[in-house]
Amino acid sequence: MAMVSGGPDSICLLHSLHLLRRLLKIRLAVVHVDHRLRPGSGKDAAYVRRTAERLRVPFVLRTAAGEPQHGVSVEAWARTVRYAAAHDAAHEAGAERLATGHTLDDQAETVLIRLVRGAGAWGLAGIPPASGMRVRPLIDVRRSEVEAFCRALGLRPRRDPTNADTRFLRNAIRLEALPALERATGRDVKGPIARSANLLRRSLEEFGPGWTPDESSGVARRTDDGFLLYLNRFPDEAFQRRFVAHVLDELDAPVTEAAIAAVVDLSNGRTGRRRDLGGGLIAVREREYIRVARTSPGS
Repeated sequence: MAMVSGGPDSICLLHSLHLLRRLLKIRLAVVHVDHRLRPGSGKDAAYVRRTAERLRVPFVLRTAAGEPQHGVSVEAWARTVRYAAAHDAAHEAGAERLATGHTLDDQAETVLIRLVRGAGAWGLAGIPPASGMRVRPLIDVRRSEVEAFCRALGLRPRRDPTNADTRFLRNAIRLEALPALERATGRDVKGPIARSANLLRRSLEEFGPGWTPDESSGVARRTDDGFLLYLNRFPDEAFQRRFVAHVLDELDAPVTEAAIAAVVDLSNGRTGRRRDLGGGLIAVREREYIRVARTSPGS
């Protein structure tokens, strides 16, 4: 199942998978999540529906029922809602994989965002090509190549006007920080940043086996707004810390050493203890597990 917002990246993803469906031996379906955060979002949903119908691909629409509470990051809330709804749709459809349109540019932006937030090694390793049931076929493809693909096929993706709002950190990194770095150095920086993330991830993976939230058996359970973690089932603290880093990444929370240490500390504490992890995320020690979730419910 492909997550399709209607923007260039996801439209490129959808058409690419459709063109390659026989070669890849896949059955394709589409899920669109309408967050209802801005006027006109319904038009995005209608556009994705029409696109899916033209390609004769099953279409699923999910709509957010709530809105972010005061003080909660809109970006983080939207991401939590989007993935919770998409995972629900994928499981309901019996899909084995959930494909997203992340590109090399997204990778570079993510690494810089985490660097600014003070992330640890796993945070700076960036977005993996696959984690659990999620796959990212375009992670080594540049956004300029995505745009060229859409032009070549005569596609007219939707444009989200909020992507120009530099009050959001990712937009500020994309529109101001990265261009400034390229002007200052006189060279491309996105490719090297993404390459560094890939090399770091490979080095960390060689350090030892680990688990990611979606593919673990018995160590985590996804909820509408986060995860239930059974950290005491890990062999030692090193594995616990690595797993918590994956969970924070899945929830788009700051992957910092302080946040990781806070969650691991709760695994050894009494029931009822809680810690604020930043980004609108809290961790609470329950009797048998640690609940990591948004202060605002998902969808």
